[in-house]
Amino acid sequence: MRSPRIAQILVLASCTLLAACDRAPAPTADAQSPAAVPASVALQDVVETRPDYIVGISYPKSASNHPALAQALKAYADAARADLMKAVAGLKGQKPTAPYDLSLQFTGLVDTPQVVAVAADGSSYTGGAHGNPLVARFVWLPQRQEMLQADRLIVDAAGWQAISDASREQLMTALSQRLDADEVEGADRAEQLKTGSRMIDDGTKPAPANFAQFEPVMNAEGQIRAIRFVFPPYQVAPYVEGTRTVEIPARALLPHVAADYRKLFQGG
Repeated sequence: MRSPRIAQILVLASCTLLAACDRAPAPTADAQSPAAVPASVALQDVVETRPDYIVGISYPKSASNHPALAQALKAYADAARADLMKAVAGLKGQKPTAPYDLSLQFTGLVDTPQVVAVAADGSSYTGGAHGNPLVARFVWLPQRQEMLQADRLIVDAAGWQAISDASREQLMTALSQRLDADEVEGADRAEQLKTGSRMIDDGTKPAPANFAQFEPVMNAEGQIRAIRFVFPPYQVAPYVEGTRTVEIPARALLPHVAADYRKLFQGG
């Protein structure tokens, strides 16, 4: 599961960025002072190997063009590293059976004048059967100097219900297809459908928090043609099934998208 510290960093970074945008005066053509723009943040890849831990972090070069976005990425990586080092400190000098490990890759997904999106994927291993997954998405709007957040994108309960319903349908279809491919039948199939359905129901309840990680899918004209919602391991399926996604087309989202963001979407 995601580290509480990392989840808190995501929330705080978003709130800080939004607050800064709310405080900043609207830019003008002859503005001389970039007071609302954060100082440049150096995003440097990290490769560190020690007897008791290993760290590997990589960033896309394009993110450095957007200081506030770079700041959010670095805050996420710093929080993940801090969690790892806290666990290493808990060893009190003893060598673990397997080195503790942080592997985190930031990947540029979209880079247009209107929308920049970056994916964070990785894991942090601090003992146990497997590492803790790290999954996050950052959608930056350069012209608005704002991080796009799920709870600001969709403005009504009907919208979240529609997204919830569509997500559940796609995930249940995928589950059924997987069981077909694995030739699971009889009581085993019924049990897996029951368990899978319960996880999907819990992980897709119509609330912004369940859809906080998302990435835009762009058309050739640079508009958002769909939103791909990303569910980390454990949210809607067991760990072994990895990260799951669903894709909701713009036409289904637009009736519920906040007016300020509709022009970003195909048909908006």
